[in-house]
Amino acid sequence: MTTTNRVLEYAALPGELGALRTRRLTGRVALVSGASHGIGRCVALHFAQHGAAVVVNYFHSPDEAETVTETIRSFGVNVLPVCADISDEESAERMVTEVIEEFGRVDILVNNAGIHRDAFFHKMAHDAWDEVLRVNLTGVFNVTRAIINPMRQRQYGRIINVASVAAQCGQIGQANCAAAKSALFGLTKSLALENADRGITVNAVAPGFIETRMTRTMPEGVREKIVSRIPVGRLGRPEEVAHLVGFLAAEDAAYITGQVFAINGGLYM
Repeated sequence: MTTTNRVLEYAALPGELGALRTRRLTGRVALVSGASHGIGRCVALHFAQHGAAVVVNYFHSPDEAETVTETIRSFGVNVLPVCADISDEESAERMVTEVIEEFGRVDILVNNAGIHRDAFFHKMAHDAWDEVLRVNLTGVFNVTRAIINPMRQRQYGRIINVASVAAQCGQIGQANCAAAKSALFGLTKSLALENADRGITVNAVAPGFIETRMTRTMPEGVREKIVSRIPVGRLGRPEEVAHLVGFLAAEDAAYITGQVFAINGGLYM
């Protein structure tokens, strides 16, 4: 199935308001970190289908980023691919400067980029700990810090942080990721309090096990064991996470801020 066909299939999922017809984000500019694949890719496509100009941030996957960029162009909206290492302060600031020079502002920020360096804690190397926290937590600080003042000046913004179910219930071999993602909960609430009077909402989503590159490479026995723990009996789809993020980015969610939304099929309640 081609990328375009896959996206059109996604647009027609049951319950969708008609992404190709209802362009509720027209006129908005959205920056999605880690947008070349997985959840970030689907979020970027969702925004584009609803009329937003989209910044496709990537670092290690230029070919995949180009595929996403070309698909977004086919929807007739503006798109800007930007290679940036969000864990590096200067790189993150350069990205935001480039985006503002191109579009004049950023209305929506989705802090999605993240990495895994899994190991049992008693065997975890300092490098594995440091790298995960640098990308999954400090990266969020770097990008958000570069964007927040322009948002405050314009008195408008939507910030959505992508956390993880591992931050809510723990996960064997992911102490580093769980630590970084659970820190996003406190950051989300603090930012929401500080910026609510400036027209900026800040929320987080905590996906469970989603059909992404990581879960597709799991041994079949491991996947089956995970699915057996999920009450709805399957892994989630990245499009389902994108729908939730899209709602939080739209005007419909203007009275929602400082919240963490679980999307995990009932794995953690």
